[in-house]
Amino acid sequence: MPLTGLPDKSSLELPELPITQSLTFDPSRTALIVVDMQNDFVDPDGSLFVEAAPSTLPAIDALVASARKSGARIVFTRDTHPDDDREFEIWPVHCVEGSWGWQLVDRLQPEPGDHILHKARYDAFYGTELEHLLSRVWKIETVIIVGTVANICVAQTAASAGLRWFDVVVPADGISALTDFDQASTLRQITSLYNGKVVARGADITFG
Repeated sequence: MPLTGLPDKSSLELPELPITQSLTFDPSRTALIVVDMQNDFVDPDGSLFVEAAPSTLPAIDALVASARKSGARIVFTRDTHPDDDREFEIWPVHCVEGSWGWQLVDRLQPEPGDHILHKARYDAFYGTELEHLLSRVWKIETVIIVGTVANICVAQTAASAGLRWFDVVVPADGISALTDFDQASTLRQITSLYNGKVVARGADITFG
């Protein structure tokens, strides 16, 4: 039978994911990257609202507090576009610089010492100072990635981190996608292609 390139939905099976139950990180070698937790994605009134995103706020908030207390580096990425960005040929207008939708959600506001990274594309490494900060300034070895959208900006950022030989960790309750399939496929790609670790929902993540 010739391959059509389209799988039979009735026969699709989700591969088993390796799940880690608890991890402890050296805060001096770890950075937490919070991807695009902005009003346009997280608030129901946002132009690209991800329905699952608000449910991740408690886990992300707790992880930010723990990382901040330990002295680990924290990076908040902010999707940033001009009014006429070509990305709006793909997606509705969103995260226009200076707009309400561009702002980070109230619950996840940076504090002094945190780094805010403006990015123009899905990948937080593309055209930004992120690699310079992580590798040369902060001497980071492990990146913990949370945020939205899982299969887009989270996945592209995780891929770039993995290709640069950072150890990639993704807490399952800290990312959100538009569909369950997108969520699962993201975790599958991160673990299988970049040897990343997926931390179970509600698992113990500590810095020490």
